[in-house]
Amino acid sequence: MKLHRPAGSLANGPWELVLTQAEAGWSWASLRVLALGAGESQQFSTGDEEMVLLALEGSCSVSCAGEEATLAGRPGPFGGPSDFAYLPVGCPVKVASAGGGRFALAGARASKRLAFRRCGPEDAVVELRGAGASSRRVTNYCMPGSFEADRLMACEVFTPAGNWSSWPPHKHDERRPGENELEEIYYFEVAKGPAGEEGVAYQRVYGTAERPVDLLAEVHSGDVVLVPHGYHGPSMAAPGYDLYYLNVMAGPGERAWLVSFDPAHEWVRESWESQAIDPRVRP
Repeated sequence: MKLHRPAGSLANGPWELVLTQAEAGWSWASLRVLALGAGESQQFSTGDEEMVLLALEGSCSVSCAGEEATLAGRPGPFGGPSDFAYLPVGCPVKVASAGGGRFALAGARASKRLAFRRCGPEDAVVELRGAGASSRRVTNYCMPGSFEADRLMACEVFTPAGNWSSWPPHKHDERRPGENELEEIYYFEVAKGPAGEEGVAYQRVYGTAERPVDLLAEVHSGDVVLVPHGYHGPSMAAPGYDLYYLNVMAGPGERAWLVSFDPAHEWVRESWESQAIDPRVRP
């Protein structure tokens, strides 16, 4: 399985990214990114997946099986939480944008059909996680306890320049007490420099002796990293460049985000008690 997919490598027409389960080489999670020019639209079907439609930048209208909603969106992924829409399985969908934009569709294979819904940015649960140089902001759009879905989990993380997130490293590849089996996708956007310089960040994934995997990737805007198993983290924001990533998760068991931290680094979490939260992560 190829874990790092650079920007453009999975493009198809108006879709900047089409990462299906078949393309990923697994069974549950998917991600698509749709780019629309001003006045353009795109039609598709959710098929056997439930999806969350989330604006990376711009606004749009969405219709699903005769129901309609307008998403005000946001100016870009670093512009704070966005409103979003839940698209049920077996739903014909049309997305249209008067001013153009880019829209992520986080997906998961599902069997339970739930209602089409539009949710405002205030409906997303925002969490400030970590402290010091591990401070980051997590926006839980479609997570257990905050939003009903069959299998899909989706959240986004803002990591200020110079900070580390997904730290300490954690994994979720076994069904056992305190841990759940989940496939995971990381989709990255990296802020540009003051003169438009392309930003850069780094992502680490590593396995266990029983299930080895090894990746240390330089990532840029539009890149994707797949986590089929193993520990993942840190996600490193280089000094000067803020980091955004969208996480999509799904798996065969219960819909629960339960993780195990790498025992070698779990002590870092205790150190946060004596550190202040980086003020840059506050909404």
